[in-house]
Amino acid sequence: MAFVAFLIKRLLQAVLVMFVISLIGFSIQDNLGDPLRELVGQSVSEAQREAMRDELGLNDPFLVQYGRFLGKAVQGDLGRSYFFKRPVLDVIGDKFPATADLVLGATLIIVLVSVPLGCWCAIRPRHWLSRIAMGASIIGISIPVFLTAIFLIYLFSVNLGWLASFGRGEHLVEIAPGWTTGFLTLDGLSHLILPSIALSSIMMPLFIRLIRSEMMEILEQDYIKFAWAKGLAARRVWFLHAFKNTLLPVITVGGVQIGTMLAYTILTESVFQWPGLGFMFIEAVTRVDTPLIIGYIIVVGLIFVVTNTVVDLIYTMVNPTVRLMGAAR
Repeated sequence: MAFVAFLIKRLLQAVLVMFVISLIGFSIQDNLGDPLRELVGQSVSEAQREAMRDELGLNDPFLVQYGRFLGKAVQGDLGRSYFFKRPVLDVIGDKFPATADLVLGATLIIVLVSVPLGCWCAIRPRHWLSRIAMGASIIGISIPVFLTAIFLIYLFSVNLGWLASFGRGEHLVEIAPGWTTGFLTLDGLSHLILPSIALSSIMMPLFIRLIRSEMMEILEQDYIKFAWAKGLAARRVWFLHAFKNTLLPVITVGGVQIGTMLAYTILTESVFQWPGLGFMFIEAVTRVDTPLIIGYIIVVGLIFVVTNTVVDLIYTMVNPTVRLMGAAR
């Protein structure tokens, strides 16, 4: 019963957050520029412009426009893109698989590198490898994503010629209607590796340091000392007792940061000309395609909200005291 109450509370919070995101996203459209400039150029008279503004509903009061938008949005209609002449969700749906590939590739790199390295740095904090990893993590946090991306292109594409420097490649596999992936072909992987490394570079140092600090703190707990006193094997103490409890805060931060990577894809996709949501957003801003800009903000906000809600639910399953404390309040 406590879990159901916790779930209902989180869902209500998610709805409220999405309402605020939609309101903020819709309210900034007047500051983005005049969409008619991109639609018709300079060859149309002022009277025709005003007629088009009336037709598009751009002259209506803000609350009328927002109410009309919100009524359609709850039905899954975020409007039509001025540039693509198609529903916004269709355009976003076409671009989303590319961004999903990129985020998944970066996530795999983060998990495969940060988990073993973070554990090693906690178990052997004075080892030379741990010192190098901690020093490199500070550098990794300090360097912007786009500089890392440019360096990777210069080294592995321009100088060595090992990997592709832009685009998704031509040989993609369709795993579902309208959903293609580059993970299943060598050409797709060669295009995916560099942008995935660049995108992971800003998050990986954070996870290495987080896992290290949390695990070092847990290794000092009394129950770990008791496990050592019982004569348990070192691997059992480290990975069954210590690492298992290290995962609690890592799950919480990890879910939020994976959602945050969607924001960093704007820079990564711009450098690598990756045809995903981030690159689409930059083009939409350039073209003052306000329905597409607002749609992007709402979809990314929804991904954040869903990710955080799922992480909260997973956290309560791993640590039931969270929902019990929430219910007590």
